[in-house]
Amino acid sequence: MSNERQQRAARAEQMRKEREKADRKQRNLITVAIVVVVIALIAVGAWGIKAASDDNKVETKLTVPKDVTKDYGIVYNQEAATGTAPAADAPKPVKVVLYEDFLCPGCGALEETAGPFLAGAVASGEIELEYRPFSFLLRQSTNEYSQRAWNAAVCVYNEAGAKAFEEYHDILFANQPQEGGPGPDDAELIDFAKQAGVTGIDSCIKKRTFARWIDDAREKGQKDGVSGTPTIRVDGKDVSGADNTIATVADIQKAIDAAKKK
Repeated sequence: MSNERQQRAARAEQMRKEREKADRKQRNLITVAIVVVVIALIAVGAWGIKAASDDNKVETKLTVPKDVTKDYGIVYNQEAATGTAPAADAPKPVKVVLYEDFLCPGCGALEETAGPFLAGAVASGEIELEYRPFSFLLRQSTNEYSQRAWNAAVCVYNEAGAKAFEEYHDILFANQPQEGGPGPDDAELIDFAKQAGVTGIDSCIKKRTFARWIDDAREKGQKDGVSGTPTIRVDGKDVSGADNTIATVADIQKAIDAAKKK
């Protein structure tokens, strides 16, 4: 082999080695790029999962709703119902306190039979109705509906006031689930709020912002002698039907009339 041929062969071999080196470098760069993309996707996915988890994490700190009573009550009165304050010389309304659990069948029955009567008595100024949470049926659904429903109702109240709360209260009972199964999920509770004209409370419902306050309300009710729902108190006295059954409209009206005579 001539010297020239040897030189050409050497140059060809050198070029081959340089191409292989360049190919290896390119493959390494591609591999690094793929690894970087995969790590980034994993990081984004982990962040998304954490963010979703944080969005749905139940609140543990105590958050007190606006304008509730020291006894954990939400007051629904004539002004809230009608938008008009009572006359200065109007008789003082009789105070009616109602402890409820939105999962409680008895509460649903009371709402069906006496709900319109109570609403009318509030609108006329005859009574002032104070709703107090008593979510003692927490384990009687598969998704803790007892607490979740009350929290959603308080979210509505905190955002839009007693009138909106009353509308939401009625919607919850109109859609009351049976004990032992799942109650409406958060998306449904949010949709119910929209039906009551209230938006912007999705996070409040999902995080159960008022969960601890609702638990404290139940404990306060127990200390005040409440053992179940519905418990209705007129002028500080429990009212029930014959043989300790659920109070009828007649039972409630009788207690209201008696309170007026004091």
